Amino acid sequence: MSGTGISTPDLTDDHAGARALELQWRNFGGIAAFGGAAVTVKCFEDNSLVKSLVQEPGEGRVIVVDGGGSLRRALLGDMLGADAVKNGWAGLVIRGAVRDVDELATMALGVKALGCCPRKTDKRGEGQQDVPVSIGGVIISPGDYVYADNNGVIASPEPLL
Repeated sequence: MSGTGISTPDLTDDHAGARALELQWRNFGGIAAFGGAAVTVKCFEDNSLVKSLVQEPGEGRVIVVDGGGSLRRALLGDMLGADAVKNGWAGLVIRGAVRDVDELATMALGVKALGCCPRKTDKRGEGQQDVPVSIGGVIISPGDYVYADNNGVIASPEPLL
């Protein structure tokens, strides 16, 4: 789900099981507050799996990418962002970098990342999908629920809205 009905402070106040990802996130998308069921990716400086995922039906889900925290290569840019919008993804949470930030900011897509970098990744076909990822002290499993706004990113094994 995306939209202004998401407040991570309110969700953490109301749900003891909500876990905050303890990182300083930056908002790069045109939608600041978003949430949905997680599809997880673990990759390092290779966005091959992200590229294939955004071309699938998103059904309001959120792609959670553990990019190892690297700011040397961007795991998302304007072309993949446009595919994500077209295919109905609510957003992406990326422990890593993005690029084409001016274009991403105009898209109806939530994008939280650690930073930006102009360099694209190599496409080596590496990484794992639908595996538990550990981001900011929180383990996120496929199908967990992720919510994000300008206050941060939280996760829960159950829907909070």
